[in-house]
Amino acid sequence: MNHGFETLAIHAGQEADPHTGAVVPPIYAVSTYKQDGVGGLRAGYEYSRSANPTRTALEEAIAAVEGGVRGLAFASGLAAEDTLLRTVCRPGDHVLIPDDAYGGTYRLFAKVLEGWGLSFDPVPVGDVDAVRAALRPETKAIWVETPTNPLLGIADIAALAEVAHDVDALLLVDNTFASPYLQQPLALGADVVVHSTTKYVGGHSDVVGGALVAGSAELGERLAYHQNAMGAVAGPFDAWLTLRGLKTLGVRMDRHCDNAERVADLLLSHPKVTQVLYPGLPDHPGHEVAAKQMRRFGGMVSFRVAGGEDAAVEICNRTRLFTLGESLGGVESLIEHPGRMTHASAAGSPLEVPADLVRLSVGIETVDDLLADLSEALG
Repeated sequence: MNHGFETLAIHAGQEADPHTGAVVPPIYAVSTYKQDGVGGLRAGYEYSRSANPTRTALEEAIAAVEGGVRGLAFASGLAAEDTLLRTVCRPGDHVLIPDDAYGGTYRLFAKVLEGWGLSFDPVPVGDVDAVRAALRPETKAIWVETPTNPLLGIADIAALAEVAHDVDALLLVDNTFASPYLQQPLALGADVVVHSTTKYVGGHSDVVGGALVAGSAELGERLAYHQNAMGAVAGPFDAWLTLRGLKTLGVRMDRHCDNAERVADLLLSHPKVTQVLYPGLPDHPGHEVAAKQMRRFGGMVSFRVAGGEDAAVEICNRTRLFTLGESLGGVESLIEHPGRMTHASAAGSPLEVPADLVRLSVGIETVDDLLADLSEALG
């Protein structure tokens, strides 16, 4: 039987405990497991780096909601990224990344993986022809964020999957901003989906984690081998918190989207705002693609302001309900200055973000309170 998203989020991998009837998977705070004789594993568990029942529940659930074959949970989103790239690439290979990628992703490529021998080029992933033109014979993967962080650009996942597969490369999609509720990259042709589950999946700013979901069993097995070999796995309590967040993802995302739409409308009408970046706006260059591949347009809104960097920083410092902080996707609203905060590592690079840019993670508070807070901060 095919089930809807919310049903999968609540039930996939989360059957009632056979011994007690508990409807929530327990936190298995255990490192090792009794074996039934030498080499005789009980239910497949031997050591919690390799597998842990709480983590298994999360991995099965995240795979189900993404429509994938194999899910894997990690200690952070960057741990998931690093494991993925070292699985599918080798020294001498080449990867294309967004020209406004998340600063931590850029740092991983530029400061870690480049030294390992992996080359990369930033490219506007919203331009399919530009992506195709940037391919090299040694290109093994196209890395996509959609929407991108922090400029909220949109990439056509189905079109880029064709571009990648035409040259036997993989399409890897960071689905953090959209969440599995709003977007299903594997159904559009992507090979692997990446998440910082710290963000919308966890949803409560109380846990750090990451996940990979593979679209094929063969690739899933390769990723699982490297997950165990590299060891950056999610602990049982982190997995439990993330799984708890996943259960309410659908209802939370609907409120995030409702509130973000109202915030975008407010910003559009404010004289100090020079540009609003939100895929739900009809004049956004990626609006039509986003409408085709997303359920709704998400809870992230970025905007640029008159007065440059000083004015942007001052707005960030003046809000009260929008908390000044990094990260995103929690129930509480956050505001930040990407140039000085989340994307500081990209300063001086081709991925440097505009100094007058402000990024909002619109939470699920009463929307009129959020609008009043922003209006006061804007002046």
